[in-house]
Amino acid sequence: MNDNVLVVEDETKIADLLRDYLSSSGFTPHCLERGDEVIGWLEARAPHELPVMVLLDLMLPGLDGLTLCRRLRERWPNMAIIMLTARVEEVDRLLGLELGADDYICKPFSPREVIARMRAVLRRTQATSTAPSAAEPAPLILDRDGWRALAAGQDLALTAVEFQLLDVMFNAPGRIFSREQLMDHMYRDHRIVSERTVDSHIKKLRKKLADVWPEGDVIHAVYGVGYKYEPPV
Repeated sequence: MNDNVLVVEDETKIADLLRDYLSSSGFTPHCLERGDEVIGWLEARAPHELPVMVLLDLMLPGLDGLTLCRRLRERWPNMAIIMLTARVEEVDRLLGLELGADDYICKPFSPREVIARMRAVLRRTQATSTAPSAAEPAPLILDRDGWRALAAGQDLALTAVEFQLLDVMFNAPGRIFSREQLMDHMYRDHRIVSERTVDSHIKKLRKKLADVWPEGDVIHAVYGVGYKYEPPV
């Protein structure tokens, strides 16, 4: 099993700390300090040697993390990416640019939290690459032609707005959407509505899921940022 993880971090203490925790957690860490070294380093490796994940600092010498994340996603779309940032104010920018990172972690962080978040992302990415067997039907199914959502085989009876809300998050598991981004998908006529409207629709959607699928706690709030869909493990 490929357990390679690339850490792109120019702060030596943080890179060393992550290397130690990754090694003790069963991963094989590789560390680079500059953003402009990453693409060449990856291109020099055989496909089976490519890392399963990149831990990518936002502020890097040579090439910043935002630009690098875009290039990685274009070149290696299935590679998991977690952004590391010490600038909380950059979170909205990370989300707004829709870079395709699977998650982000704000500094200072606990190395144990990093490992836990990594494992969660890898479970998601590996699950989405494996089609469910005929004997194990997907617990949540979206019928886009019929505008229906089935949870545990039961119709959720969603409104059009609720369906659109679930659909956009369902298509990008683990990605955090800001309320503004969700409103853009819900109301394509760009009407002006309160951000609390999203909260209200999320609350109703979660209740409908819980009513027919008690173990289906798949929509999670990220404090101060927005919401994300986490597929069941």
